[in-house]
Amino acid sequence: MSDSASIDQPDHSRPVGTVLVVDDEPKIRELVGAYLRREGYHVVLADNGIAALRAAERLRPDLLILDLGLPDVPGEELLRLLRRSSDLPVIMLTARASEGDRVAGLRLGADDYVTKPFSPRELVARVEAVLRRAGGGLAERAPTYAAGRLIIDGERREVSLDGAQLELTRSEFDLLVTLASRPGRAWTRYELVTRVQGHDYEGYERTVDAHVKNLRRKLGDDPRQPTFVVTVPSIGYKFGPPADD
Repeated sequence: MSDSASIDQPDHSRPVGTVLVVDDEPKIRELVGAYLRREGYHVVLADNGIAALRAAERLRPDLLILDLGLPDVPGEELLRLLRRSSDLPVIMLTARASEGDRVAGLRLGADDYVTKPFSPRELVARVEAVLRRAGGGLAERAPTYAAGRLIIDGERREVSLDGAQLELTRSEFDLLVTLASRPGRAWTRYELVTRVQGHDYEGYERTVDAHVKNLRRKLGDDPRQPTFVVTVPSIGYKFGPPADD
C-alpha cells in the first residue's frame, strides 16, 4: 500500500469545504469522493493512516471520514493521534457494526459513526449535519436574498423577512437553508428529506410537501406564483431569487 493522498478537483463554482476521506478500499474512496464533489466539496483521498496524518497537517481539512480498518495505523490510533492537537470533526466509516464498537468510537472523539454497507447520500447528509454543528455548515454560509428582504442567520437559527422575524420549526428552517444554499438548483424530495432529517428518513418523501406548504405560508409565498420556494414538476423544489451581491 502506497503512502499517498490525492486531491480531487472540486467544482469551483460552489465550494463548501474540504473533506479528507481515508479508506484502503479504492471503490469506496472513489464513491464517497464522487458524491461529495457533486455537492461542491473539495475532496482529499488517502489510502492509509500515515498519508492521512500528513494530509490533515498540511491541508487542514474541515472534516475527516475515517475507516477503522487501515493497513498501517488502526483507525482508533489515528483518531487518538489527531485528538492530541486537533478538534477536526470526524465521521467513522466502518464495517464494525456492534453497539460496543459504536460506543467506543464515539468515546474516542468521533462526531458520528456510519457502518458499511452505507448510503452515500446519507453519508453526505451526515457530513453536512456534523459541519453545521461544528460551525461550518450550510446554515452559517447562507447569504441574504431579494435585495436584503430575506435574511437567514445561521448562528442564531433565525430568519427575518422585511424586518420581521419568522417563527419557523426546525424542519422548516433546515429546509429553507438547504434550498437557499444553492439558488436555482432543483432538489428532489428524497434529497430534501435526507438533509432536513439528517439521515434516510423512513417516512414518505412527500412529507416535504407539508413543510413547503407551511414555509410558503410564513414567507408569504403565493403557491401559484412563488417568489422563494418554486415547484419543479416531477422532481421537487428549488429556491427562486438570486443571492445578493
